[in-house]
Amino acid sequence: MKQAILVFLGGGFGSVLRYAISKPLNPLSPNFFLGTFLVNIMGCLLIGFILGLSARGNILSQNSTLFLATGFCGGFTTFSAFAFEKHFLLRNSELLHFSIYLISSITVGVLAVMLGLWLSKLGE
Repeated sequence: MKQAILVFLGGGFGSVLRYAISKPLNPLSPNFFLGTFLVNIMGCLLIGFILGLSARGNILSQNSTLFLATGFCGGFTTFSAFAFEKHFLLRNSELLHFSIYLISSITVGVLAVMLGLWLSKLGE
């Protein structure tokens, strides 16, 4: 039960932060959803860093990893919003914006996870 509460609390904090970042940024570019893009990339970087630290064994406890990676990052990242926005762009025949946003989100997201993992190893 304690672990479920940790995930719940972390998810709540992540969701509130996602809202605070996406709300002012998304309207700036209606064909790119800058806020969602930034949140997803930051979330990828963060989860890579957290899981990298967790893998080192003595830095983060299992409960801390649940709170931060499963809870916070799960609430913070917005893949469901990401998928909906892709639908929106396709529905409006914005194929170029759809392609740029899709490819850049996936590519930069994977690179951010790799960077997070690398950063977690600094100072070993």
